[in-house]
Amino acid sequence: MTGNSFTQQCSSGIPLFAFRNVSRVFTKSGGLFGEAQTFSAVKNVSLSVNKGETLGLVGESGCGKSTLARMAVRLLPPTGGDILLEGISVFSPDEAFVASLPGRVQMVFQDPFSSLNPRMSIGASVGEALTAMGMPTKERNGKVAAMLGMVGLEAETMRRYPHEFSGGQRQRVAIARALVTNPDFVVLDEPTSSLDASVQAQVLALLKDLQDKLRLTYLFISHDLAVISHMSDRVAVMKAGEIVEENDAATLFASPAHPYTKSLLAAAPAYHGIEGEDGGPGKDTPKTGEPKSKKKTHAAP
Repeated sequence: MTGNSFTQQCSSGIPLFAFRNVSRVFTKSGGLFGEAQTFSAVKNVSLSVNKGETLGLVGESGCGKSTLARMAVRLLPPTGGDILLEGISVFSPDEAFVASLPGRVQMVFQDPFSSLNPRMSIGASVGEALTAMGMPTKERNGKVAAMLGMVGLEAETMRRYPHEFSGGQRQRVAIARALVTNPDFVVLDEPTSSLDASVQAQVLALLKDLQDKLRLTYLFISHDLAVISHMSDRVAVMKAGEIVEENDAATLFASPAHPYTKSLLAAAPAYHGIEGEDGGPGKDTPKTGEPKSKKKTHAAP
């Protein structure tokens, strides 16, 4: 559990980010003669995230976690309810506010390889949002190089391509891309589930270190209870599109109230901490099962 000392609400008491009665219904065509079918992936969810904290969202696969994540960054519109940043709807008619959202709300996806364009250099990928903002090339390249350094990669990484790096290195690139715009709020959707245990531990340590240095606010999504316990200040439990329990992490793991939370904890392997968690956010070394580059790079292994 993180125990961030700078967790706070806005001065007005408004949380940094909030879902208010958010729902998402998907409709599947019934074909030429059949009736269309609807499926409620997210049902009337209300959650708040305070500045500087990590809210962990846990649940089994298919419970609606990733759908909620995609709505948070406006990749999917909600069917009902509202989503707010500092108390203002992300669907506000205020064009300047809405235009600022891509820089202020960012996401790190589960699979770094599929989330990075294989035809774009690392520098172009990480700096894509800055380019869209019209930032001059020299300033953009400086920001990209600095951000790559913060995630443990050398500046010369900018000239290389995603296939030249290990899974852990690619996820560092994805983290740099999300943070280069100095966002207020970052959605992390299973950011380490595709990594082996030792690399996972180092990426988690990096995320904590960056949160402290940059005063970031996280929505951390995972099915892994050990990871959620390690990363979160508060935890919400999701089942079949609904939040069934929410509490501070220590209380929820020590005294779960909802039967579903109890069943998740009972089914989980005994938690002995995240492997390698005392090693800090240093450069990860690829392990067995993690793809390695056939080409020599000078980036963090």
